Amino acid sequence: MTSNAAAPQEAQAASSMTMIQALRSGLDVMMAKDDNVIVYGEDVGYFGGVFRVTEGLQKKYGKTRCFDAPISEAGIVGTAIGMAAYGLRPAVEIQFADYVYPAYDQIVSELARLRHRSAGDFFAPITIRMPCGGGIYGGQTHSQSPEAVFTHVSGLRTVMPSNPIDAKGLLIASMECDDPVIFLEPKRLYNGPFDGHHDRPVQPWNKHELGKVPEGYYTVPLDKAAIFRPGKAVTVLAYGTMVWVAECAARETGIDAEVIDLRSLWPLDLDTIVESVKKTGRCVVVHEATRTSGFGAELVALVQEHCFYHLEAPIERVTGWDTPYPHAQEWAYFPGPARVGAALQRAVEA
Repeated sequence: MTSNAAAPQEAQAASSMTMIQALRSGLDVMMAKDDNVIVYGEDVGYFGGVFRVTEGLQKKYGKTRCFDAPISEAGIVGTAIGMAAYGLRPAVEIQFADYVYPAYDQIVSELARLRHRSAGDFFAPITIRMPCGGGIYGGQTHSQSPEAVFTHVSGLRTVMPSNPIDAKGLLIASMECDDPVIFLEPKRLYNGPFDGHHDRPVQPWNKHELGKVPEGYYTVPLDKAAIFRPGKAVTVLAYGTMVWVAECAARETGIDAEVIDLRSLWPLDLDTIVESVKKTGRCVVVHEATRTSGFGAELVALVQEHCFYHLEAPIERVTGWDTPYPHAQEWAYFPGPARVGAALQRAVEA
């Protein structure tokens, strides 16, 4: 397995961190670096967030820099747009990605358009953080993966890290970006990598190399994928939790799969994808979101468009099902290593 993270700009001490702690460290670094950075959302201030990502920030920076918002996602994003237009750099939290839909009009009609409709007179440097995905028995209203509804919107960047090093570096890069960034956090990875085997003990991040996070400032590029696992037989395109599931499936099947962690869904690092698929001649796309109109459909289309004459087998797609996320049948819905492994077998045997 190769390291996902870009090397920090200068050598610095590293500490073992969960993804929660790495995200908190990224927010802390940016709040210390720039007084215009403010952090807010539901229960984000005194309580420190439902997953404790913002714990201690209000005490350190005060109630004007880190504070609680009313239960109104449209209000959170709407006020952030006004603040950003007047020079602040808000990093707001939507408590669960499932709750972002009341704010969707503000995001699509205002946030994504502000720089373009003003001919560059106004910018919207806003980062919208939201935990996403399943694997925690959250049921249909706490397990959704809505990335495709954002990648469809011009003017937005969409990011999803798979480990603590990338999470911090991508968050800092997002908060420094003048474009609005949708920052999706796979909550199943908050406390450790997850390979899809829910009946096995979870490895904590402090036992993994990608849990050793540089303590200070560094960034990870917002438009660059990482080769998570080199291979020659088949290319797997994945992001978030599915990166770990894909790596597990390759290991368990013994197939020499190259797993690419997209990290940035849009803008997309198409060059890395094309180079890998041209090398392997086969491709499997994996994501947790529902299948129809999921981001995987765009990935399949791009691979078909740019690698048609190099493909030696049909492109496989492994996803969630076209149903609301079930509570009782969570692991039948969740694309686990068995389903991904079967797709790898089909791809290499075709």
